[in-house]
Amino acid sequence: MSRYDSLKREILNLPNLITIGRLFLIPPVLLLIDPTDPIRNFIAALLFAAASGLDILDGWLARRNNLVTVFGQFVDPLADKLMAMSVMIALVDVGLLPAWLVILMLGRDFYISGLRSVAASMGVVIAAGFGGKKKTVFQLMGLCCVMARYPYRMPLTDQTMDFLFIGLVFLYVSLLLSFGSAIQYTFGFRDTLRAQRETPAAGEGD
Repeated sequence: MSRYDSLKREILNLPNLITIGRLFLIPPVLLLIDPTDPIRNFIAALLFAAASGLDILDGWLARRNNLVTVFGQFVDPLADKLMAMSVMIALVDVGLLPAWLVILMLGRDFYISGLRSVAASMGVVIAAGFGGKKKTVFQLMGLCCVMARYPYRMPLTDQTMDFLFIGLVFLYVSLLLSFGSAIQYTFGFRDTLRAQRETPAAGEGD
């Protein structure tokens, strides 16, 4: 098998194709976001939720079928970031999200990415914390709700649910978790680096 065929086979497996499909969902989601049209917003929220569900599916398929690839490890988090960042910026543009909230969230993500790059260059691996995963869950749910944004009457009841309010609450929780996980990453990097520096010294003492 040639190198080209091997690379093609690695890229074109089912989990990676699903990940690529998630990237193609970004433009229609952005085009559907409209502060004056509840139907368009609801469809955008459904597509965004579908993309989030596919994120879980492609990871599960890759692990279950031993199809984890370097390409997938690169593209999967890229798709996550592009989807979340583009939607947040679009929601700021139409006045559904405060700019300061998005700036803080994006700033945190850039900080973590930079910290991981520095750690990798020093041979330090920072494990993903559970706080970061919870932050992502609240962020995705919050963005879905903000896109849906209108009060909807619940089935079989006279009660309504204000999705915009619920979405903002989820995003504020996500912001708190994101800063908590950033602190966790920072201390994890410091402790791992300190342990690596102390190990040779301990060996010299023997």
